[in-house]
Amino acid sequence: MAEHAPRRCCLGWDFSTQQVKVVAVDAELNVFYEESVHFDRDLPEFGTQGGVHVHKDGLTVTSPVLMWVQALDIILEKMKASGFDFSQVLALSGAGQQHGSIYWKAGAQQALTSLSPDLRLHQQLQDCFSISDCPVWMDSSTTAQCRQLEAAVGGAQALSCLTGSRAYERFTGNQIAKIYQQNPEAYSHTERISLVSSFAASLFLGSYSPIDYSDGSGMNLLEIQDKVWSQACLGACAPHLEEKLGPPVPSCSVVGAISSYYVQRYGFPPGCKVVAFTGDNPASLAGMRLEEGDIAVSLGTSDTLFLWLQEPMPALEGHIFCNPVDSQHYMALLCFKNGSLMREKIRDESVSHSWSDFSKALQSTEMGNGGNLGFYFDVMEITPEIIGRHRFNTENHKVAAFPGDVEVRALIEGQFMAKRIHAEGLGYRVMSKTKILATGGASHNRDILQVLADVFGAPVYVIDTANSACVGSAYRAFHGLAGGTDVPFSEVVKLAPNPRLAATPSPGASQVYEALLPQYAKLEQRILSQTRGPPE
Repeated sequence: MAEHAPRRCCLGWDFSTQQVKVVAVDAELNVFYEESVHFDRDLPEFGTQGGVHVHKDGLTVTSPVLMWVQALDIILEKMKASGFDFSQVLALSGAGQQHGSIYWKAGAQQALTSLSPDLRLHQQLQDCFSISDCPVWMDSSTTAQCRQLEAAVGGAQALSCLTGSRAYERFTGNQIAKIYQQNPEAYSHTERISLVSSFAASLFLGSYSPIDYSDGSGMNLLEIQDKVWSQACLGACAPHLEEKLGPPVPSCSVVGAISSYYVQRYGFPPGCKVVAFTGDNPASLAGMRLEEGDIAVSLGTSDTLFLWLQEPMPALEGHIFCNPVDSQHYMALLCFKNGSLMREKIRDESVSHSWSDFSKALQSTEMGNGGNLGFYFDVMEITPEIIGRHRFNTENHKVAAFPGDVEVRALIEGQFMAKRIHAEGLGYRVMSKTKILATGGASHNRDILQVLADVFGAPVYVIDTANSACVGSAYRAFHGLAGGTDVPFSEVVKLAPNPRLAATPSPGASQVYEALLPQYAKLEQRILSQTRGPPE
């Protein structure tokens, strides 16, 4: 994939769970180069499955830090071998899987600042980590530490108001607390703790990169309003933690110029800027170019909602992060477990395994489904904590079954009404300029997208998000280069390819759903009070 004519560009990196990937994006915002290294396939010596090690307890999940370093070595050598012209790189940024943490041993900073261009990174950094296997987002072994943290600040809601989320096992503060409690010696030998994002940025900087506000919001440690570490949370997790984390910075900050190691070994220009790396979810928000009032809906195995918020209202569900492209605003994430598998089950049961009959069922039933409402949770839902199937007729009486076509519409309307209700619970409001960006498997079904447009009262667009974290990182590199906080992100990315309009609200939709939404919310509360599942 060598590019012969010089092409000024920015690089976008993604250090994800299963691979490291890079894209090069030129000044017209075209992706013209991509490369990746897959951990299980390309680094089999680390013995990972899906990029991780699941420990015997089934709860502890880690990844070897040197695997990530070696993956960067391999990808850079592949780029060099392909003839990639590093001299044209103006800036780079990147994303990391959220919540994972890296523990740099005392003296590691010295090794980072004095890298020899004759050797690969992993040869020079192999003794730089006090913990060789780092906890990652799949880890759920810190329930005790979560309860301790919530108790220290006055409960789950108080912690959410402070940091944007109640205590979650995967969140970094709770992981640090566990390491301090169970391995105090390794903790005391640690001079710096990085997130996966700031760790990757540090490799390029040749010194410790600060944690950015947006990824820092996924730690249960950062006060999202004041953008400072919470002293109460730090104190509840481990001693001397603030100095080990360093001060956080706005996500669009230029954190420095690239290390001379890359200039000498690969031919990067000495002026190449490193823009703060962030989490993969915030980077995807940048890659999808969300703007104020927009929503992205990923319709996959689980359904995920990305929201752009101005005035957040933290709750016991969902996550609120500082916005990666506008430090005055916020973003929220809501996850719904019963996604595509639930849609496939209802398709198989109600319209004999046919997506085309599923679409016909949506076309042949009216908006609002004649007042028939359904809740379909074959696995314990996260948002809200309910399991089972619950159907209600026009009089709000529980019924055992619906006709096939009514069942299909009840499922799809119910899934989207729940998304709107819970988004509004976090402070989201549909605006006249709102766009909904749909991605994932179900975004190929126009009739499903029509219900989405009707329920939210906003146009739905589809967008290719195959590399959204990588591409978003390259866009963020251009944003940092252009001046970051002083320049609107939307101005920097206006040349990027536009999403395609897929559905607009049907006439009369807003009246139908404005009446149904409060009814649906009430029924949800009724089910919740009767069938409350175990707390997470």
